[in-house]
Amino acid sequence: MARAPFEIAGTRIAAGARLQIDVPVARLYTHAPLHIPVEVVHGRQDGPVLLVCGGIHGDEINGVEIVRRLLRSKQLHRLRGTLIAAPIVNVFGFVQHSRYLPDRRDLNRCFPGSEAGSLGGRVAALFREQIVDHATHIIDLHTGAIHRTNLPQIRAQLKTHPETEAMAEAFGAPVILNAELREGSLRHYAQNRGVPVLTYEAGEALRFDEWAIAPGVRGVLRVMRRIGMLTGEHRRRRPPAAELANGSSWARAPIDGILRPRVRLGARVAKGQVLGLVADPFGNAEGEVVAMADGIVIGMSNLPLANEGEALFHVARFDAIEEAESAVELFQSDYDPQPDPAK
Repeated sequence: MARAPFEIAGTRIAAGARLQIDVPVARLYTHAPLHIPVEVVHGRQDGPVLLVCGGIHGDEINGVEIVRRLLRSKQLHRLRGTLIAAPIVNVFGFVQHSRYLPDRRDLNRCFPGSEAGSLGGRVAALFREQIVDHATHIIDLHTGAIHRTNLPQIRAQLKTHPETEAMAEAFGAPVILNAELREGSLRHYAQNRGVPVLTYEAGEALRFDEWAIAPGVRGVLRVMRRIGMLTGEHRRRRPPAAELANGSSWARAPIDGILRPRVRLGARVAKGQVLGLVADPFGNAEGEVVAMADGIVIGMSNLPLANEGEALFHVARFDAIEEAESAVELFQSDYDPQPDPAK
């Protein structure tokens, strides 16, 4: 018996077919229409419905490239279930190179949204109703904020949902953060509905970071194999087990000035270690940015200009710090600089 067509955003996709859909969002001042671009790959056999989305923050573009490469993967010819790929959710922010919507709201704090609410609430409600509510599993792709970069990492609420934990381990990022849900986020909405969801954080806003993109593509494909959407083993060797962080904190600028970092992204640091120096342009005043705990640097500022209290180094804490350091080092040494690894 043939598998039933998949219906989404008023469109039917036959089993074994794939289709690009433009979901209407709004119109610009010029009356030009805006759409959320979506591609659906509907396998011939039953299976999960996975949503992979990027660009909820409009300036976070690594996810856009991850989705593009995912859709070019030959492995999708053997797909079981259905893949919903939405590379650019916040189309308003994307065209303006901005994290936010035109009303300055963060779309990832607007879920579940409201058809009668603010612009952010209306976009969230539309995306939820037309796209998100069809998914049985979700991978949400993000980067660091503007002028900040993140070591590849998975953020998820573990323990409460075994499938989420299994997906996080399968992804293959060197670090997993057991992150609390933030009200209004896509992850908060989906997890409360019992839908397992991962947030992949890697790289910097408004930049293509190949060391973040290539592992992201491989990670999504690993998750698809884990949940039964793809069969067979990937020809690359399996990644080391990711290390679970038991918390994290930011080391902040002690004074206003210009930052000179002393550690790199992914470095192991000790409590009390100087991570960087902040000084005024003359060098008359200088302050040390100090690690508050032993850990691994999983995020840092790329902008040397710092205001007092500004977050500069994100340090994750681990019970097994040696294993975490080894996982990061192995991940970095295993990185393949060749582009477009989705084969």
